[in-house]
Amino acid sequence: MKEEIKQRPWGLWGRSSLVWLHALPVVVPAGLRRWLSSPAPAPRVCVVGSGPAGFYTAQHILKHHGGALVDIYEKLPVPFGLVRFGVAPDHPEVKNVINTFTQTAHSERCAYYGNVTVGRDVTVPELQRAYHAVVLSYGAEDNRVLGIPGENLPGVYSARAFVGWYNGLPENRDLKPDLSCDTALILGHGNVALDIARILLSPLQLLRKTDITDSSLAALACSKVKRVWLVGRRGPLQVAFTIKELREMINLPGARAVLDPADFTGLESAVKDAPRPRKRLTELMMKTALEKPVEMQAGAAAPREWGLKFQRSPLEVLPSADGSRARGVRLALTRLEGSGDSAKAVPTGDEEELECGLVLSSIGYRSLPLDPAVPFDSQRGVIPNSSGRVEGVPGLYCSGWVKRGPTGVIITTMNDSFDTAQSVLEDLQGGVLDASPFREGFGLVESILRSRGVRPVSFSDWQKIDAAEVARGKAAGKPREKIVDPAEMLQIIGH
Repeated sequence: MKEEIKQRPWGLWGRSSLVWLHALPVVVPAGLRRWLSSPAPAPRVCVVGSGPAGFYTAQHILKHHGGALVDIYEKLPVPFGLVRFGVAPDHPEVKNVINTFTQTAHSERCAYYGNVTVGRDVTVPELQRAYHAVVLSYGAEDNRVLGIPGENLPGVYSARAFVGWYNGLPENRDLKPDLSCDTALILGHGNVALDIARILLSPLQLLRKTDITDSSLAALACSKVKRVWLVGRRGPLQVAFTIKELREMINLPGARAVLDPADFTGLESAVKDAPRPRKRLTELMMKTALEKPVEMQAGAAAPREWGLKFQRSPLEVLPSADGSRARGVRLALTRLEGSGDSAKAVPTGDEEELECGLVLSSIGYRSLPLDPAVPFDSQRGVIPNSSGRVEGVPGLYCSGWVKRGPTGVIITTMNDSFDTAQSVLEDLQGGVLDASPFREGFGLVESILRSRGVRPVSFSDWQKIDAAEVARGKAAGKPREKIVDPAEMLQIIGH
């Protein structure tokens, strides 16, 4: 009987506190009777990080395990990670996943605790004592560095910091990028690079209707940037951006594309057998390169412009004469060895200089180690894992960018997180994770946080911050006006 009960599928139990067994035979020994009549233990799962990886992991566990209790921890008072702070302000449709995440947070078996920095306010081993399973989904908090002279000069910014600035990420609210030059150079050929180029060149009337922060909108209103070059080490067949973002850039009002037809010589035959998305993307670039520029009317202001430069690798950010800021970038010209996605860029020995006063490095994000107790591969910037199970640490899991590296779009992260959640469910069902010992969950964590003077923010607290942002936005004709100072967020909820 006891064995039979232990093997029932988890989903059949419902909330652990609701499952009781009655009408037991009198012959059952007293000790076994007590075991059978006590509630089936609810597995408690903790998720660290409230971006897409965290919420999709929680969603899958809650959906496929009728008794699991999931607590989500977030270092900021506000949830949603890169959906709030990474998605471009003029892409509101991408942010609709927030509605799904909000539904998950409203589940009676899910709780959100913001304003808690795991690794500082509470350690991972402490979380492991409080929960049956801990899933690390905290994303990529840093950016890859160029590793070239001059990259720390004024006028050089990481894409991560620049995106965080216009999207209201608290740590980047004081960035104050210098937009007083006419030419910006973005290193990278991904969607983030195109997002930045589009924000720099978009007409203000388009941006005013978005949730871009008020301070960055004011800075962009004074911007002198009229030209943006996007520079990549490899060729047109290796660009990482997608056709949707490229088309948006091509159709941007008041901006014209400057693509060199010579960059696309001979690509028609090379692209014939390419996968359809790559083929369509390349064909759109070729078509744009061959289009004649629209004749300007006499007296009309010169349009803003943007262009793609291929097979160039940065060697040095060049300083101005007095050394006070960036004035350009010295680039190595490259040739490709191999073909397709695996092609490598090799310097030819030739170099060129591109004049610009603003340099944005968009070569990728990077995860950081969270806690000494968690294994971390510094070379790859990920937690070593197998299907989300952290190597050598039973009961510890990871999902999202910290699991696989900072690549892909939201749906990639969704599938990756479901994969990790499935590993958790399999380990619960197979007995690899023993859910029989009672774990206190947030009860234990709360006492630890209280002893350290940390006050968590609940999801209903977030909804008060949300309402305040929406109200401020309405007054300005925007969807919301993001609050960028955590102290002000806490003030709104009376913390």
